[in-house]
Amino acid sequence: QVQLVESGGGLVQPGGSLKLSCAVSGISISDVDMAWYRQPPGKQREWVGGVRPTGALLHADSVRGRFTVSGDNAKNTVYLQMNSLKPEDTAVYYCRATGSFWGQGTQVTVSS
Repeated sequence: QVQLVESGGGLVQPGGSLKLSCAVSGISISDVDMAWYRQPPGKQREWVGGVRPTGALLHADSVRGRFTVSGDNAKNTVYLQMNSLKPEDTAVYYCRATGSFWGQGTQVTVSS
């Protein structure tokens, strides 16, 4: 059974940082594409970035230079480091594995 469990969300002030984690079980992150998505209030879910089995990292234009995706194969966990957060980054953040496996999401709120 494949499970993805996100954690690390919360309330942060503009300009602050958060690091999200996605703990994976049932599959190895070194064998599949892993990605982060987010869904802002009232908007569609959008791709944020991802990591491939090759180690290649990809990031959406809207977050490039501020967010970094990474993976720890030993812990079978994927991370999303978010710096210089803006109010428009407020969203529920989801982890996804190839095969349409999704986590339950974690709320990130950027507000003063």
